[in-house]
Amino acid sequence: MVKLAVIGTGRYGVNIIHAFKQLEYQNIAKLVSICDINQHTLENYCKKYSVKGYLDYREMLDKEDVDAVAVATPDHLHKQPCVYAANLGKHILVEKPMDITVEGCQEILEEAKKNKVLVQVDFHKRYDPYHQQLYRDIRSGKFGTIEYGYVHMEDRIEVPSKWFSTWAHNSSPIWFLGVHFIDLVRWCLGANGKVAYATGYKVKLKQLGIDTYDSISAKVIFENNASVTFDTCWILPENFEAVVNQSIRFIGTNGLIECDTQDRGTRACSNEKGMETYNVGFIFESADVCGNTVYKGYGIESINDFVYNVLHLKKGGDFETLKKNSIAAFGEDGLEVTKIAAAIHKSIETGNPTDIK
Repeated sequence: MVKLAVIGTGRYGVNIIHAFKQLEYQNIAKLVSICDINQHTLENYCKKYSVKGYLDYREMLDKEDVDAVAVATPDHLHKQPCVYAANLGKHILVEKPMDITVEGCQEILEEAKKNKVLVQVDFHKRYDPYHQQLYRDIRSGKFGTIEYGYVHMEDRIEVPSKWFSTWAHNSSPIWFLGVHFIDLVRWCLGANGKVAYATGYKVKLKQLGIDTYDSISAKVIFENNASVTFDTCWILPENFEAVVNQSIRFIGTNGLIECDTQDRGTRACSNEKGMETYNVGFIFESADVCGNTVYKGYGIESINDFVYNVLHLKKGGDFETLKKNSIAAFGEDGLEVTKIAAAIHKSIETGNPTDIK
């Protein structure tokens, strides 16, 4: 059994709690404790999930006997809890991005290597079955040599202005959204980034008192010379039919592939909600035969996979076998994604193409 803790109980931290508790019901894991700086939220979740709660992650990790911890703090606050956990020998699942600095990622990896700790980044788009088929087809050579690609990922404005208004100014459309597809493109192409050129706009959110980019458009050249454009924003109207609008396409010498992951074929319109499109493949709530709530989908599978990977190591498995056979994104992947995202931001600031290093 894997003993677990969670740092951060916001929107994504709760998903992690749900996944961990389901594994607890299956006698695979045990959620020992959770941590959040909001005492009211913490008390509610401790009561709801029958776990111990802490306001300070250091105190929690010092006191509780856990094998692994999930870090679901805001984008810019990942490094310190990851480094602290690694120094204590705790395996780590960290929400994307791994860190918003290259140096922060490197420090996490150094401490993890020193203490033989697994670092896994929750890039859950790898677990979407449509993306897995995309990966298989591209890697098999079905489309020949990939010459270029295009990605767009856009959120409704409620995400930075309401969901994460207290810290959105420390993030951006690339850090919060773009890194998902940067990782997916890296994984599909089997290549790291080489050069980035980008532009960004600060208009709408700045008017709302949130000093961050509305949108960022970036072109990234990868080491295999494929060129991929990433268009990201988080200012779509609140009445847009889905929280996120997203797709990816690749063009190669022998064909092309396109994947629209916003409109998956089910659309609805009601007086109450207006137009809607559903992505129930991400997280879908159902029930088992006893009436217990069950959460399914690739947003849960990516979290479960971390626990199974820790269990593999606890049973004597090695890191090399794990990293060879798993589809998970590990710390090294998180570092490479941050290198690309950091170069994109530097390019915006300088107005010049930026080497990715």
